[in-house]
Amino acid sequence: MNPGRVRPPATCAARLISVGERMPAWVADGFAEYAKRLSRELPLELVELRLGERGKGRDLVRALADEGEAMIAAIPRGAHVVALDGRGRQWSSEDLAAQLANWRMAGRDLVFLIGGPDGLAAPALARAEQRWSLGTLTLPHMLVRLILAEQLYRAVSLLGNHPYHRA
Repeated sequence: MNPGRVRPPATCAARLISVGERMPAWVADGFAEYAKRLSRELPLELVELRLGERGKGRDLVRALADEGEAMIAAIPRGAHVVALDGRGRQWSSEDLAAQLANWRMAGRDLVFLIGGPDGLAAPALARAEQRWSLGTLTLPHMLVRLILAEQLYRAVSLLGNHPYHRA
């Protein structure tokens, strides 16, 4: 272990609240693999919310409002909330590891919010204490949950001086 690094205790758990159900098997399997790898250092729970009603004759504003209400209801009291948002700050893997170290030291559980095809409802964005952008690419929300899980695992690996991250 690098003596310059102090490995903070795992004092928090994480919850990923995502709009959308019945993801393809490769997404579910990939997420499950990273959640398993994280189970000791940062337990990660997935909460899938129903997509609001969309389509002909449906009100998109109402669909987003329904998603937002369900999302806010799923946030545990006292949690630190981070919204995945294209207009948020971009973090390198090292930046995310530093964020994770700070979040752990604060001793609060973490919640990450991923919206559906039309993004996050305004109240869900307002509830977030931070906004994180994975970059300027437009990514399908199902892929974002897999990337998020992998990046959390990478951050934990960096903090633990594990060789997974070799950049």
